Parts: sequence; structure tokens; C-alpha cells
Amino acid sequence: MKEAQPTTSMPRDAAPCVKPGLRAGSVAGARQKDTLIHVITDFTSAEGAQTMLARLLRSSTCRRVVVISLIGVSSQMRRLVDNPKVEFNELDMHSAFAIPAALSRLIAIVRAEQPRAMLCWMYHAMAAGAIAGRLTATPFYWTVRQALEDPAAFTRGTRMALSACRLMARSPAGIIYNSARSKTQHERCGYANSNSVVIPNGFELPSRARQMSAGPARIFGIAGRFHPQKDYPVFFKAAALATRERPELRFHVAGKGMTPDNPEVRGLMAAAGVGADRVELMGQLDDMARFYREIDVLVLSSRTEGFPNVVAEAMSYGKPVVATDVGDAADIVGETGVVCAPGDATALAKGIVDFANASPRTYRGKAEAARRRIEENYSLPRIFDAYHRFLDA
Repeated sequence: MKEAQPTTSMPRDAAPCVKPGLRAGSVAGARQKDTLIHVITDFTSAEGAQTMLARLLRSSTCRRVVVISLIGVSSQMRRLVDNPKVEFNELDMHSAFAIPAALSRLIAIVRAEQPRAMLCWMYHAMAAGAIAGRLTATPFYWTVRQALEDPAAFTRGTRMALSACRLMARSPAGIIYNSARSKTQHERCGYANSNSVVIPNGFELPSRARQMSAGPARIFGIAGRFHPQKDYPVFFKAAALATRERPELRFHVAGKGMTPDNPEVRGLMAAAGVGADRVELMGQLDDMARFYREIDVLVLSSRTEGFPNVVAEAMSYGKPVVATDVGDAADIVGETGVVCAPGDATALAKGIVDFANASPRTYRGKAEAARRRIEENYSLPRIFDAYHRFLDA
């Protein structure tokens, strides 16, 4: 597996907040205010897009940053951002009936702020931001955080937003993809924009003394909301198969909706044949650092991803990964873990068992290699340096 190399392409106003002029072709007359607007579909849970935006916001040196969430902003995400320069706006777009009012408020905020640029995260925000940007003559960029291996896993609303954005793809000043596979797939889908770039997510590495496990691997973790694209049916089937060979294995499951009181989750476990005594359903966690420290190996069973944050986050804690080949997961993992085809519970179970059978020495070697791979390719300072190198080029 070739080494992953971060693409150093980043729009000039997307970095945390460097002040070169707007690129040629933007609206005439650069904004005088040092204000940057981020529009995101939802900012209530620490999923991949939200977490990466929070990291950018936390490190921002802009005089003022405005975050507009079409749906809402949670106290958890405010704590993750932890930057007094950031102002939050919630548009409460909880249904299709609320779209006109939310769009009107978005346009009003953008017109009042007159930002230097606007970054739009996720499909619904990309569509809304395109309308607001064009009506207010504001330069805007899209940040695409999803791949298209399995659009059937998307909700109907997401598929509609994906299609709407395809029709407007020439409008943004640029499109940022967080994975090479996502860029290729979207361009084939019709996302035609001459200023499309790839820059991977960046990660803050925890203290080495607090994150390394001695092995052998006995606790396997998975982190992701209860959603079809995460393919929990396959995960639970793989867990059931793995525990038949290694009954001592345990599984920690974190994510919104992954709780013991969710009857659909209990039904999936029962259908897979995995006992409740083998699985700890933890729900949405504020302290993901503790989750990563407690597990030995991370499992990703997704049907589709862009840049799966949880994979790189786990590896930054020195946790090897068993992942499906979605998005850029294979490039992130490299030779440090196991990658198998999506939807194949048997292959996923084999990867789990292989780690469970590995000697402590072999496990520690993989763990060290996983940590080193993130440090060398995806550390947050390295990614920010890549932004600045692009800006200076």
C-alpha cells in the first residue's frame, strides 16, 4: 500500500484564518471585515464533518467566525470548539416545512455579515449556501465529506440534496473533498468544478504514554451513529462469528442511537446471534478519548464513507483497525490493519479473529505502526502546514 500523502490544495479563505486576497474570479472587491462564515447541515453531534469543523474553529485566528447550523448546535460541540471568537446561529430546520424560513434567515445573516468567504459543509448546507452566496454576491466554497459507494444508504432527503448540488456544482469558487475517492466519484456523478481539490482531515495526537495497549487484543470497538451507512447488521454478524471462535472477546459500541433501549438495535443483535453480555452499547459519548483508550482494535463496518475520522482517530491512539474498503479507509490504514470488502461479515470477523490470535508482540508492532502512520501523514499541524504551503505557492 502506498503511503498516503495529503493534498496541499486548499481555498485561500478556508485556512484558519490567513489573510491573502480572494482568488481571481471571485466577486469584485475583497470583503473588508475579517469574518468567515461556516454553514453546516447539523452541528449537534460529533460526527466526521462536525468534528473536523470543530478542529478548524478551535484553531482559528480570525477576528470573527460565524457558524450557521441549519438544524442546531449542541453544548457538546460548543465545548469542542472552545473558541470565544466563534458565534453560533441555529436555524431550526427540522422539517421540509421549515426550509423557507431557514433559508431566509441564512440569507439575512450572510448579507449582514458580508464575510470574506463562506464554507458550506455537507449536502443540505451546500445547497442552501449556494443560494445564499449567489443572492448576496458572497464567494462560497463547498466541503464534501461523503463518498458515493452506496447512495442507497443515504436518506431520501440526502439523495435529493446530492442531486440539487450536482446541478449547481459550477457555482462555488471551489470544492474541497476530504478524500480522493470522494472527489473521483463526485466528478463522475457530475460535480463539474475546475477548482476541485483534496485535503484530508487532520488529527491531534494524544500523549503516547496514555494511549498504547500491551495486547493481546480482546476489546473491539466501533463508533458511529445508528444509520444504514454504518451497516451495524454486518458488524453484529461479524461479532457473533468472531465470538464463536474466541468467546472471550467483547465489543464496545459508541454512537448516537446505539443504546440498550433502542429496540431496533436489540433486534439486530438478536438476528445476528450475538449475546448482550458480549456487547456494551454506550450511546453517544462526550469523552471519545476514553473510548479509544479502552479498546484494543477499532472496527469499521460502513457501506460508504468519505474520510472515516474514527479510523484515523483510533490509530492516533495506537489502535489498529479492521475496516471495510470505503472512502479512503484503505489509504489511511495502509499495512497497519485489515481491510475487507463492504457487506462481508465473514471477512470482517476473520479480521477481528486474526487480531485476537496475534501475539502481544505482533499486536504492539501494529499498534505502533498505526500511531506512526497518523503522525507522519495526518497530524493536525502537518495538515495546517499543507494549507499554508498551498497559500504561499
